[in-house]
Amino acid sequence: MKRNVRWVRGLIIVLLIMVSTACGATNTSTNKSDTAEENASNTSSTTNTSNTDNAANTSNTGNAAAEETNQQRVVKTLKGDVSIPADPKQVIGLSVVYPEFLYALGVTPIAVQNYHLEFPSYLKDSFKDTLKMGIARTPDFEAILASKPDLIIAPTWWSDKDYGQLSKIAPTVLLPERSNWRDELRDIGEVLGKKEQAEKVITDLQAKEEDAKKKLDELAGDETVLYMEIMDKEIFIYGENSDRGKFVHKGLGLSAIKNFPQSENSLSISLEKIPEYNPDHIILQMSDDANQAVKDRYKEMMDSSLWKNMTAVKNNHVYLMGSKEWFNLGMSPLADSSAIDDVVHAFEGKQ
Repeated sequence: MKRNVRWVRGLIIVLLIMVSTACGATNTSTNKSDTAEENASNTSSTTNTSNTDNAANTSNTGNAAAEETNQQRVVKTLKGDVSIPADPKQVIGLSVVYPEFLYALGVTPIAVQNYHLEFPSYLKDSFKDTLKMGIARTPDFEAILASKPDLIIAPTWWSDKDYGQLSKIAPTVLLPERSNWRDELRDIGEVLGKKEQAEKVITDLQAKEEDAKKKLDELAGDETVLYMEIMDKEIFIYGENSDRGKFVHKGLGLSAIKNFPQSENSLSISLEKIPEYNPDHIILQMSDDANQAVKDRYKEMMDSSLWKNMTAVKNNHVYLMGSKEWFNLGMSPLADSSAIDDVVHAFEGKQ
């Protein structure tokens, strides 16, 4: 009996051990399963958060780029307040001189109105991709539209009549007529947010003029200089009160002839009248050296005995300047800067 009791106790102990082991295994499996689920949940949460952040960052970057591209500012114009791009990339300046103002301020226009078939040498490389639209009084609206400008700038005296059509193509800013190109440059600098750069262009050119004036005083002294322009039907001479004459005589300090009428800016004269002025030096320009009528007029003058007997001609003191390079003389900082180099080089070469 005792043996049976011991056997029964032993059996019970074995059964208890088996039950305990089974429970432990179940708990371990459950814990592992819970841990796996928790890890999976955490991983999913992290991934979702990361994707959300990335999406947010991408969206923010895109929004910032779009916002930067679409930034506008309002400028006061003769036509009222006009909203323009804060940083325009596709700019057109109408009239023959506004493109030069734009480039002087670091902006290459995408299309221009041009008088000559080719650009002047000081713009030739920089404007190689710029569209030429000709110089018709009414602009080529189709060419302007095809250029896709984001800003059009023009003087009111030139484009007021076209404002309605131009403003349908792009924001258009008309600027007042000025008697001095420096004020025109300042106006454009104001529109483009480049006021300081405009002032630097002006002061740099002034310093260059002063240096040239000193050199030319040494080279020419009090010797008189006459500036002439040959056109197809006329010969013009310029006094020191005209934009062109002011550059030569006041800007560079070259002495004007004594008998030029001070009340006149320029005079149209015949070939027979030229000897009456008889200067020591002649700065000569053809209005368009590609125009046959102008070239014929020039040759007629060169072959004339009246011309050949002039003091400047006899002394080889006639300086022929480029028609394209001098077209905007006295009206643009780029034209004036190029002309300073031309005049100094010409006088140095005759010594």
